[in-house]
Amino acid sequence: MSISIGKSIPALTVATTNNEKLRLRTLKDRNLVLYFYPKDNTPGCTTEGKDFAEAYKEFSELDTQILGVSRESLRSHQNFIDKFDFPFDLISDPEEVLCKAFDVIKEKNMYGRKYMGIERSTFIFDKKGKLKHEIRKVKVKGHVDEVLSLVKQL
Repeated sequence: MSISIGKSIPALTVATTNNEKLRLRTLKDRNLVLYFYPKDNTPGCTTEGKDFAEAYKEFSELDTQILGVSRESLRSHQNFIDKFDFPFDLISDPEEVLCKAFDVIKEKNMYGRKYMGIERSTFIFDKKGKLKHEIRKVKVKGHVDEVLSLVKQL
């Protein structure tokens, strides 16, 4: 199962920091920004989360929900939210089910060591639950502005 432009959001159930099991297919009637990031409390991921938090009101006015996804535990996610006061939920995907559905697990290289990790990526769904935009190999600087611009076009 892999997502592509024009396809519906996968029929998966995920664990969120709102202490609920969320069925992704129920997220219709609002636009959805689903952003995948490598790790809580790291510089790039913190900046990205803070940027989404700063633009949260604008996204809300465009009837758009934001959800962040990484392999971290719900506890780690909740601490991350509390520390930076994020106004949106995070999804814990330790078994990489959602990550694999969106094909964001890639070979990475840090200090000469190769490992498999999340490639920073963002997916934008319309109110019908159809994927309209995907952004891969995201560079954090200016990313939220780009996403906001794409949501405005929906």
